[in-house]
Amino acid sequence: MIRFIIQLSLLFLIVITLLFGYQPEDIHLKIAQAAMKQVGVTTIYAPGYVRLRYPGGDIPIERGVCADIIIRAFREIGIDLQKEVHEDMAKNFKEYPKFWKMKAPDSNIDHRRVPNLMTFFKRRGKALQLDSEFKPGDIVAWQLEHGLFHIGIVYTEIVHGGKRYYMIHNIGAGAQKEDVLNEFKIIGHYRW
Repeated sequence: MIRFIIQLSLLFLIVITLLFGYQPEDIHLKIAQAAMKQVGVTTIYAPGYVRLRYPGGDIPIERGVCADIIIRAFREIGIDLQKEVHEDMAKNFKEYPKFWKMKAPDSNIDHRRVPNLMTFFKRRGKALQLDSEFKPGDIVAWQLEHGLFHIGIVYTEIVHGGKRYYMIHNIGAGAQKEDVLNEFKIIGHYRW
């Protein structure tokens, strides 16, 4: 009887693990590691409009912008931001920024725009206080000079001699691991 109870308990733990998947910390590490995989691979900054397959569309891996780092990292954990952002925009278009004078969502580009990602993460309840602790896998949005937007992912490695993490981002030279967390004005902090 005791052996049966132990076996049943183990089976219960296996079923619970399968139903609920990874622990949140595992997801955050996977996001950070997926971002790092792009360093040295995505080497060309490519901001142009491109027609994409939907869902699951992407430009060639060697090309991209800052938002593509986030999109590709999330695909590694099974979340297609192209699809998720497009579907949310289709239902809630008035809630999204109007910088581009669009009259309807566009699945080719909407997920590649930083303000749209910021809005999506906030609508999903993923926004954190700007002064909260940054952890690996967090998404950080910045405002650059002249009102430009930028976004990156907190990596797992702490800057030598510092207390902050490296960031994975693409600001024009392809995906890079750099000490830039505090280089620009932080306007968004998100944790999936």
